[in-house]
Amino acid sequence: MPAGEAEARAVQDTLRSRVVLDEPGPPPGTGRVTGVDVAYDDERDVVVAAAVVLDGATFEVVAETTAVGRVTFPYVPGLLAFREIPTVLAALESLPVDPGLVICDGYGRAHPRRFGLASHLGVLTGLPVIGVAKNPFTFSYEQPGPRRGDWSPLLDGEEEVGRALRTQDGVKPVFVSVGHRTGLDNACAHTLLLARDFRQPETTRRADSLCRKALREAAA
Repeated sequence: MPAGEAEARAVQDTLRSRVVLDEPGPPPGTGRVTGVDVAYDDERDVVVAAAVVLDGATFEVVAETTAVGRVTFPYVPGLLAFREIPTVLAALESLPVDPGLVICDGYGRAHPRRFGLASHLGVLTGLPVIGVAKNPFTFSYEQPGPRRGDWSPLLDGEEEVGRALRTQDGVKPVFVSVGHRTGLDNACAHTLLLARDFRQPETTRRADSLCRKALREAAA
């Protein structure tokens, strides 16, 4: 873990060169897909991570696990990965199966230094990872069309760092970005397939529910 903000940014800048952007990633609807998410108890400086592995075709749960850790890095926008990565890694490492494609509730390339949680996690594990976030962070976009599957580019100036993707008719979009070893078209296709019934992908919904449950149990 870095000792402070400057060191953390230096770590991001160093690891960013290891991000693989020229692989398409696994086809949607095949293999396994894993959602990871975290929940915090700020009063106790406790963080809980959950990893839920689904069958990519049926969405049935293949495996799930949680890990409990201590928050060891302060809250700094753009550096949230350093608060979450150790516990997320512990959860992934305790899975009894290969996770396949990993989907983070967060960012990959859609990050000021192009190295959000999804990229950080991908580089450290070697797994294909994408980020699906609830808001656009600091970037701009035009509203996509109103129908499921409509999208618009998420922009930093003229650079496309991700996409605003409408996963349900008339519902506000999610924000998809590449993390590691998966292309943006494929990342959006996975997101749309997994968000079959709700705005968020099923992987994120399952991981969010599990980590919140585990946090309640840890606090008790």
